[in-house]
Amino acid sequence: MVSVVSWLVWRAVVVEGCPSGVVLGLSWLARQCLFRGRCGVVEDEGMGAAVDVDEVLGEFEAYLRFERDLSPHTVRAYLGDVASLLRHLGGTLEGADVAALREWLAAQHDAGKARATLARRTACLRTFTAFCHRRGWLPDDPGLLLGTAKAPRALPAVLDQEQARQVLDASSAGEPKDLRDQAMLELLYATGIRVSELCGLDVDDVDRDRRVVRVLGKGRKERAVPFGAPALGALDRWCVHGRPLFMREKSGPALFLGVRGGRIDAGTVRRVVHARLRQVEGTPDMGPHGVRHSAATHLLEGGADLRSVQELLGHASLSSTQVYTHVSIERLRRAFEQAHPRA
Repeated sequence: MVSVVSWLVWRAVVVEGCPSGVVLGLSWLARQCLFRGRCGVVEDEGMGAAVDVDEVLGEFEAYLRFERDLSPHTVRAYLGDVASLLRHLGGTLEGADVAALREWLAAQHDAGKARATLARRTACLRTFTAFCHRRGWLPDDPGLLLGTAKAPRALPAVLDQEQARQVLDASSAGEPKDLRDQAMLELLYATGIRVSELCGLDVDDVDRDRRVVRVLGKGRKERAVPFGAPALGALDRWCVHGRPLFMREKSGPALFLGVRGGRIDAGTVRRVVHARLRQVEGTPDMGPHGVRHSAATHLLEGGADLRSVQELLGHASLSSTQVYTHVSIERLRRAFEQAHPRA
C-alpha cells in the first residue's frame, strides 16, 4: 500500500504537475500508512513516552488541514496551543491527564489570557486529546473531562446609520487606489461579509445583473449575498478605471488588487477602513469586522428578520446573530430614556 501511495506522489509531482494541496494530501496518506504500519499495537502503559513530538505535531497538522478542513488561521492557532502544551508537559505525552491539562489552562489564566482565548484553547485541547486517543498515543481521552470556559459576549461597537453614510461619502479623488478603497468599503457595508471573504473574491464572483456576490465563507460554505446600487456603481468604477492599472501577470482573477498587482490582503483592508473612519469626526475606531457589525445592526433596525440576517452573514448558529438584537435594543432603550417624558 505504501509503495502504491509513494508512486502516486511521484506521478503527481513529476508527470501530472498536480497542485500542491493534492501532493500534500497524498504525502500525508503515505505517512499515515507508514505510521500505522509501525504502530499498529501500542502498550497501554507509558504509551505517550514513545511518541515523537515532531511526528505528533505533523500528524495533528495534517488532520486539521485535510480531515477537518479548518482555515489556515485556525490551524496555526491550534498548533501554537499544542506546542505550548507539549512544552508544559516536558516534550512528551506521558502524564497528559486531565490534571495536567487543567494546570496548563490555569497557567494561561494566570498569564492574563482573555476568556475568549481560554475558551478556544480548551476547544483545541479537546480536539487534540481525542485525536491522540484515536491514534493510540493516549490510553484514554482526558479532554472529555474539561469544562467549558464560556467567553463573555460584549456588545460590538457599531456606526449609526448617519455615521455610515458620512464614512461612505468621504471618498477622495478618482485615483485608482481611491476607486478600489471605495469599492471595498461599499461592498463591506452592503453585504456584511468578513474581511477574509472580501479578500478571496474573484471577478466572476460578482453577478452584476442580479446584484449578488458569491462568497466562500467559513468551512468552505458558499453563499450568495445581495448588494445595492451604490456598491455596484463603486465596483464598476473600480473594475473599469482602476483594476486594469493595477493588473500584473500574477494578478489572476482576484477582484481587489494591491498596488503590486497581487490579491489584496486583510492587513491592507484593515488599514483602509481605519483611515477612512479617521476622516469622519466622532466615529468609533473599528476595523472591517466593525463594519460587518454595523451592517447587521442596520439590517435589523430596518426590519430584517433574524434568520435572514443569519443567512446573509454566514453564521452557523443563530446565537451568533442574536448579539445584534441586543445592540438594537440598547439603542432603543437610549432613545426611550432621552425622549419619553416618563422614562
